[in-house]
Amino acid sequence: MTLEVLVIAVIRIAGSLPVLRWPLAGGILAVLIDLSDLLLRDALDLGGVPDYQSLDKWLDQVYMACFLIVALRWEGLERRVAIGLFAYRLVGFFLFELTHERSLLLLFPNVFEFWFLAVAALHRLRPGFSWTAARVGLALILLAGLKEAHEWALHGGRIFDGVTSLEALDRVWRWLTESG
Repeated sequence: MTLEVLVIAVIRIAGSLPVLRWPLAGGILAVLIDLSDLLLRDALDLGGVPDYQSLDKWLDQVYMACFLIVALRWEGLERRVAIGLFAYRLVGFFLFELTHERSLLLLFPNVFEFWFLAVAALHRLRPGFSWTAARVGLALILLAGLKEAHEWALHGGRIFDGVTSLEALDRVWRWLTESG
């Protein structure tokens, strides 16, 4: 293990913990900290990260476990859906670790992350919101579509492979601001 891996791991783990106290703000922070390892990897020169994809997926398990701890406090459909989505992604994680085939992450997208953030936002912004099967279905369709696009960009299309995080941010910025 390099010092660089250790620094990134400590930051990622520490960034996962606030969700236990502040579900929405902590969840958003955990996701942003998850993204920060790309910047850290580009900025640090402490021995490198030998297998970034594997390290990232293992460290994802920390914030997802924290999300799950919070979700286990929920009731009804929110809780059952969270548990099911967590278990589904966990299967994908283990298959990825066994094969190192990134396309598996497209078959097992991390919809749990988006579900958690959506429910945490509803708890914060619309206390007493009531889930129905139709609302859950619609939410899952929307969240799965968004997450699948995200997973495709990262693991299917690999549009950010071979570029630094700063170059990737520049590509996104140019795509957002280009006209016609």
